[in-house]
Amino acid sequence: MPWVYLLLAIAAFVVALKTTSPALMAVSLLAALGLLIAGVMSLLARRLDNTSRDVSVIIDPVELRRLREQAEARKLAASQSEPPQR
Repeated sequence: MPWVYLLLAIAAFVVALKTTSPALMAVSLLAALGLLIAGVMSLLARRLDNTSRDVSVIIDPVELRRLREQAEARKLAASQSEPPQR
């Protein structure tokens, strides 16, 4: 979709360059500017969406606390089961 905005912006620039009416030139230039901004913003939004992480893989605080407790329990069990070093 961003490419459509950019193609329409180019078409509006062409209309602005080819017309002899100052009013149509002003409207075409404003349309081209708006379409150019919309196209660039759409490209940036798409790029940001592609680089963002999936929200479903984020661990909630309760699950994080449970994982930390399990890690501490494993560490404590490993340190108790090891024979003393000489």
